[in-house]
Amino acid sequence: MRTTPGSPRAWLRSHPLFGDSALAVVVTGLSLVAAELLGSGGSSPVRPPSALSVTLILLACLPLVLRRRWPFALLCLAELPQIVLTALNYDSGVAGLVSLILLYTVAAYRGLALSLVAAAVSSLAYAVAMLLAGQHGDWTQHTFAAVVAVAVWVVGRSVRLRRAYLAELVDRAERLERARDADTRAARAEERSRIARELHDVVAHHVSVMTVQAAAARKVLDTRPEAAKDALVAIEEMGRTAMREMRGIVGVLRTDGETGELAPQPGMGDLPGLVDQMREAGLRAQLWIEGERRLLPPGIDLAAYRLIQEALTNSLRHAGPAARAWVTVRHEQSELLVQVEDDGRGGTGEFTRGPDDRQGHGLVGIRERVALYGGILRIGPRQGGGFEVRARFPLKD
Repeated sequence: MRTTPGSPRAWLRSHPLFGDSALAVVVTGLSLVAAELLGSGGSSPVRPPSALSVTLILLACLPLVLRRRWPFALLCLAELPQIVLTALNYDSGVAGLVSLILLYTVAAYRGLALSLVAAAVSSLAYAVAMLLAGQHGDWTQHTFAAVVAVAVWVVGRSVRLRRAYLAELVDRAERLERARDADTRAARAEERSRIARELHDVVAHHVSVMTVQAAAARKVLDTRPEAAKDALVAIEEMGRTAMREMRGIVGVLRTDGETGELAPQPGMGDLPGLVDQMREAGLRAQLWIEGERRLLPPGIDLAAYRLIQEALTNSLRHAGPAARAWVTVRHEQSELLVQVEDDGRGGTGEFTRGPDDRQGHGLVGIRERVALYGGILRIGPRQGGGFEVRARFPLKD
């Protein structure tokens, strides 16, 4: 039975001393009344109550007040007054319930070994009391007392085991909750990292192209206004494309139920358009696709596209105004090969680059993307000058 906060049962559980004190008062009162009724009868074999018997009954019942704190010690102390009452031929009323209650408390709140010792102490006290009372042959009474004691001990142990089981369930639920929170935090961190990579790829590529186009427009604005107009149109179109892709990426963060402007992520099928954009920006880029085209997994499709996009952006920014770039995509049976090369200046001057370029997060993002799908990546200078980015993505069934 569950207890709700604020209910009397919950209040008693949070204030055990009050409940135990009330139990001690009730048992003491019943014991005194029973002793008075049984001891006052003329035909009763027991002695009538006296101040000594009342004191012993009080000493036998008062340990119930602190039964949850020291149950075993109080059990031993409570047995002594009962043995003395039996030895002096006084009636103890229902003070024998104290031994059963304390035996249950030891079994319910202490370990197995101590509860067995408590059962042995209770049995020994009962045997001593029967010997002193001269009741040796009443086996029916002895059997009934033994059955009751064993039942009380078993109930106490069952309560303890159930309490331990429930505590284990609560602890397991808390551990699962903490593990779920940790998994949620890790998933959020991974999602933030993924979105950061996507935003970097989109912004770096489009802004780089727009910067080159703006510089070209500025140089020919006075002498060739038509060419400057074309460059401005390209900048406008590039800005629109960048905004559209950014809305598609950030749209997954909406949590208010609104439908964002979501669009499919780019893939290898969009490479011709990407190469055309780079040509319009001034990079002489060429695309070769070898092998039979096949349907790629969405993750590898996006990762390969972003790798080519980042590599071409770097070539546009660093390779120099007269540089050329080659993009080679080779579809093989078990892997996808992606290679981007340029012949720009890669050794000296402002276009110096290397595999440990710290200018931004582009190369770090490329490494993470390739490693995520078990690929092999090479970034470095190219033989004969220039720069090369090569990646192999394994394709599994």
